[in-house]
Amino acid sequence: MSSFVKSIQNVMRNDSGVNGDAQRIEQIVWILFLKIYDAKEQIWEVYEDDYKSIIPSGYKWREWAVDEKDGEALTGEALLDFVNNELFPTLKKIEIDEKTPIRKIIVKTAFEDANNYQKDGVLLRQVVNIIDEIDFTEYKERNEFGSIYESFLKDLQSAGNAGEFYTPRAVTDFMVQVTKPILGERIADFACGTGGFLTSTLNELEKQIGNSLENRELYNQSIHGIEKKSLPYLLALTNMLIHDIDEPDILHDNSLETNYRDLRKMEPYDVILMNPPYGGSEKDSVKVNFPMELRSSETADLFMNVIMYRLKKNGRAAVIIPNGFLSGTDNAKFNIKKKLFNEFNVHTVVRMPHSVFAPYTSIHTNIIFFDNTEATKETWFYRLDMPEGYKNFSKTRPMKLEHFDDAFAWWGNREEIEVEGHPKAKLYSLEEIEKNGYNIDLCGFPQIEEVILDPLDLMLVYQEKRASLNDEIDHVIEQITSIIGGKE
Repeated sequence: MSSFVKSIQNVMRNDSGVNGDAQRIEQIVWILFLKIYDAKEQIWEVYEDDYKSIIPSGYKWREWAVDEKDGEALTGEALLDFVNNELFPTLKKIEIDEKTPIRKIIVKTAFEDANNYQKDGVLLRQVVNIIDEIDFTEYKERNEFGSIYESFLKDLQSAGNAGEFYTPRAVTDFMVQVTKPILGERIADFACGTGGFLTSTLNELEKQIGNSLENRELYNQSIHGIEKKSLPYLLALTNMLIHDIDEPDILHDNSLETNYRDLRKMEPYDVILMNPPYGGSEKDSVKVNFPMELRSSETADLFMNVIMYRLKKNGRAAVIIPNGFLSGTDNAKFNIKKKLFNEFNVHTVVRMPHSVFAPYTSIHTNIIFFDNTEATKETWFYRLDMPEGYKNFSKTRPMKLEHFDDAFAWWGNREEIEVEGHPKAKLYSLEEIEKNGYNIDLCGFPQIEEVILDPLDLMLVYQEKRASLNDEIDHVIEQITSIIGGKE
């Protein structure tokens, strides 16, 4: 198991068709998906007498991928021809309808945007053989593979733009553990990426199952995810199968393309855990899905709207947001925060140190915790400082759960903390927050060392500021137009 990742990497480096980490991971994951799905089908066939696969005869993993060492296994040009001209077209054209169960639908959706990047059929055979060595029908081996799969996902953090789909496991585990999901609750992530929040949640819920079959069923039905982009969607599906979710309720869709009137009618969730995409600029056709006063060009702002519409009464939410949301006072951000604080109980904001998402981005982030119980009366702000001995987090020195130890201790025994004359933890009343114009950039880092941003990060910061200014200008123009129109 320990040499698994390295073996595949070494093979793929010799294939001219695979360029960069993102393509390597995408190539590995469609092969993995078929192997794991075949193992699942073998289990379903044992327990269900009438089980019928949605994969046509001749295209199941066991029928083309397994090398019996008898010289008959497809390889070279024959394997490439089969994969490119038979396997992929067949799986993409699978017919489904409203009666097709989720566990079968996912085969078609997984391959809708998948690609075979390898151009060397001999090297493709080697990769298939390495993956075929793992026995996913054995719970212990499948469970151990979860950690291997996690290393694939972690690689995304340094795989260019693909890093946006991965939230460091220490962060998701912290958010889940303080939010405390309970078996029987429904937990959602509307931009789930590779499924990090969902798997952290499942790890917590699994401790509550015991030997009860009823609890196991609750576990299977506990999570819901939506992901817009094809690579992370396929990664998330595979992640769920590894965690024994046979009917993964994960949709290949864009949460922002639903009108807010329809959002209000949709199923609300007990717990929402998210790291919404930020730095992006949404087009007008997406912005009009939200009320005029809540329309923003910034993706993270719009996701905050979605969360507010879909959080169940008494439900709990934990959301990662960029600094721009805290400090922004343009029309949309002001109104979104005003709605948030006046309709929900924003009880805690955790300021995170820089470089948590390095090397993907150095943009400063925060975690905002709120529940749908009552309007906010007061909000705690807590600054999580960089661990001793660290200047930055990096791929080789990432953030670990132990770095949240002080935050865990403070969470259960809250008190105001001051360090060298600067607040590290402080309680603010709603009146103070309103007086500050909903600028909640509080308990920040007093002596932030100048960080020279990567050009892409610099562009993200610039885009966010530009979007905020554009929103302010649009708001002023709307007001002037309204006044002129009123006079006429």
